[in-house]
Amino acid sequence: MKVSFYTLGCKVNQYETQAMEKLLQERGHETAAPGEEAEAYVVNTCSVTAVSDQKSRQTVHRLRREHPGAVVAVCGCYVQTHPDAARLLKADLLAGSGDREKFLDLLEKAVEERRPLESIDAALARRSFEVLPAGGGGGRTRAMLKIEDGCANFCTYCIIPYARGPVRSLPAEKAAVQAAGLAAAGYREIVLTGIEISSWGRDLHQGKTLIDLVETVSAAIPGVRLRLGSLEPRTVTEEFCRRAAALPELCGQFHLSLQSGCDATLKRMGRKYGAARYYESVELLNRYFQRPAITTDLITGFPQETEEEFQETLDFIRRCGFARMHIFPYSVRPGTPAAEMEQVPRTVRGARARRASAVAAEMRRTYLEGCVGEEYPVLFEQPRGQGMYVGHAPNYMEVAVEGADLHNQIWKVRITGTDGQRLLGEIGGTP
Repeated sequence: MKVSFYTLGCKVNQYETQAMEKLLQERGHETAAPGEEAEAYVVNTCSVTAVSDQKSRQTVHRLRREHPGAVVAVCGCYVQTHPDAARLLKADLLAGSGDREKFLDLLEKAVEERRPLESIDAALARRSFEVLPAGGGGGRTRAMLKIEDGCANFCTYCIIPYARGPVRSLPAEKAAVQAAGLAAAGYREIVLTGIEISSWGRDLHQGKTLIDLVETVSAAIPGVRLRLGSLEPRTVTEEFCRRAAALPELCGQFHLSLQSGCDATLKRMGRKYGAARYYESVELLNRYFQRPAITTDLITGFPQETEEEFQETLDFIRRCGFARMHIFPYSVRPGTPAAEMEQVPRTVRGARARRASAVAAEMRRTYLEGCVGEEYPVLFEQPRGQGMYVGHAPNYMEVAVEGADLHNQIWKVRITGTDGQRLLGEIGGTP
């Protein structure tokens, strides 16, 4: 059968969709090309916000309308957290966010038998990590390796612990084997991803932490870049930085989740750190790595946030000097404690997001300008028109050079300028 996939949400969802595509191919099925009719349409849903829920529903309705004779299968976090609402979608198959192999068994059955099927477990009862095939897109430059699932933080605005369950970790030895397989397949960079990778190892009860895993994986893939997904700030200790800086292929780009630079707001969010502890992580990274790119997320207009608290956040992000920020006005997530708090008007949330975005743009320009004159090994990925080829430096800044046929090659590039969004450079030689 031919199957078409639609993925909403985070990198973990993207990873799991790629894994399901590979598993189906191993079973003798095909992934439909864009625009090609399929026998089954799979929607891997997201439920991180109410807007995500809406997009998930809209995608299912559209596919049902456009392909009335096909099987429409829906899986993922929206089904897990809102099973009753998901049943109203009248999909042929409903499944939650776990046991992808079983989901594919049911998908084959749904296409063969043409009757409604359902498989939704209790996420909070999960205790084992489901090992799925790692990989990336067809370009074979950068691959993702999922090392962890679940979250135990229970932030007041977030429903993800209920969608994904408790922390489960991929053992380091198995992660190393998967990473070595990706390197052998030709990938030049591997991204360690998960729902909350800073919690890796907690469930294994071996006294190991994320940096132990990183060292194990790095040793298995000499010469291949290694990049980390989003980190909880308290992960970044002096020992973490000392050991991480000793790994030559670890990319100097670190995404430290912030959400707010105001202690009072962080407390209402249920975050486990304050602004001072966060800034300690920023200082450590800057001490151990040469001009690391520190990136983050920010929520504006969180319930009860005052103008003074927001100004405190603006002052804090300027002090941190982020290379890039993802900024979101707070979105009410029904079923969370924050949804019951006094809300900031929607217009204020949006206005604050725009103000923070202006500061973020200024910091990004400053970071990019500071790269001019430096030399970076750039992993090239694709042509970008007008004789230009683009790739990414270890700091994950996009770099454009004049060139052709550079796909999946790493070259030293001297940075000659910036257009405000990316770096421009000239190829010097191989690393």
